[in-house]
Amino acid sequence: MLCFISFSSYSSQLLLLLLLLPWGTVLPALGAEEYCSAGPSIIDSTSQPLYWKATNPTLSPTHLQDLPGFTRSVYKRDHAIITPESQVFSPLPNWINTLGAYLITPAMGAHFTMYLAKMQDDSRSGLPPKNVERFLFVLDGSILLSNSSEMSHKLPVDSYAYLPANVEHMLKCRKSAILVIFERRYVSVNNASPEQIVSTTDKQPLLETPGEVFELRKLLPTSAPYDFNIHIMDFQPGEYLNVKEVHYNQHGLLLLEGQGIYRLGDSWYPIQAGDAIWMAPFVPQWYAALGKTRSRYLLYKDVNRDPL
Repeated sequence: MLCFISFSSYSSQLLLLLLLLPWGTVLPALGAEEYCSAGPSIIDSTSQPLYWKATNPTLSPTHLQDLPGFTRSVYKRDHAIITPESQVFSPLPNWINTLGAYLITPAMGAHFTMYLAKMQDDSRSGLPPKNVERFLFVLDGSILLSNSSEMSHKLPVDSYAYLPANVEHMLKCRKSAILVIFERRYVSVNNASPEQIVSTTDKQPLLETPGEVFELRKLLPTSAPYDFNIHIMDFQPGEYLNVKEVHYNQHGLLLLEGQGIYRLGDSWYPIQAGDAIWMAPFVPQWYAALGKTRSRYLLYKDVNRDPL
């Protein structure tokens, strides 16, 4: 079944057929349900907050929910998929009343970390290590960001902040919030100094994507002081990447909305909101959006530095 075996075992003709068929017909064993559906529910997902599916994911199809040992998570030499049922939360070092789950770390071969932070009542953040920059994106709830200049910013869902390395700051939460955070050791060039940025996704313009159909927003400036960027990419059902990418950049991805198929190396994976992906340099990668709703993912990408 598509739910738990790699597409690499199928013929190329069958693979093409699967991609062209509606999602519901790909999985006849599930009846009228979609892959990401957990069956009938009294909850109307259309009334839920933005990114609700990413923070309250369907862990598996109905008939697999109680199957011991089942997971869609995969870890290989040049890529990994960390799905919600595999995420392990524990107290974050130097944070108060906050649980974290590390999704990507240098132990994989990455040069950055990506983790979820679940802030609870009266929680506070710690600082990154010396010379480490931080990017945070609010998935659920809201937080208060304060810095050494005594300025404060309230960050609701879909807000984000970039904190340069060694900048004093604190994140506070009175009730609860869920953040996705990226950190990496800053690589300086020509004594350039990036600036703190606080904004929201909807304030960023749509950028042209020649030869592609997806919608793209870049959350950070493209200028030389910034050694990585965060992209928000939107796909309508049936849309896909035109370029089958193979490049030197590393990626960390969190699917915020929707579902689809991701190719990594020679394997093809069904993914849904809440899944995280690490892509090493030069791993072949490609995405197609399936289902009935928009796919949106948040993507880390290192930029503006010579790979030497």
